[in-house]
Amino acid sequence: MSTFDKYAATLHERLKASVATGPAGGELPMQAALDAWRSITEAARRQDRAHYFVGNGASATMASHMALDCSKNAGIRGLAFNDAAYLTAIGNDLGGDQTFAAPLRWHARAGDVLVAISSSGRSPNIVAAISAAREKGCSIITLTGMGADNPSRKLGDLNFYVPGRTYGCVESLHQVILHCWLDQCMGISECGPGTG
Repeated sequence: MSTFDKYAATLHERLKASVATGPAGGELPMQAALDAWRSITEAARRQDRAHYFVGNGASATMASHMALDCSKNAGIRGLAFNDAAYLTAIGNDLGGDQTFAAPLRWHARAGDVLVAISSSGRSPNIVAAISAAREKGCSIITLTGMGADNPSRKLGDLNFYVPGRTYGCVESLHQVILHCWLDQCMGISECGPGTG
């Protein structure tokens, strides 16, 4: 088997082994969890509430990407706090663990949605962001990986966990889950072949 075929097989296997849980930790079928997330999104959209996306490193690029796709393609108010001035000033003045929590305290309102993306689920600034969003009355969606006992996985209203051992695997599959959710919100049910 080629390296590519092994990698593709591993990604498929890890995606199928991904687990969704509710706030009490009870396991949900993946489609039921995606449907619940879509319902949360629809309620937020009806109330003109925002989706905030947070993550570090590659997860930060996903956060920016999804915030843009939400606004541009799905009519969902999406925002990510990845501006260099935000990150450096807050990190310097308030501490690195407050890079997302502080903006959420300033901007979030009850009924908004936080989507917290963290491969390890252990980043202090992600855990702090979840806490700040909870204080503001936001719904919380987490996407994590690596260790099944990561703290972020226990903090969301819906928690999506990818049991991958590498950042590449977890990050790739988080992106798949995010696009699956957003495509469903847009009424797209499959990612079939292109027209070109």
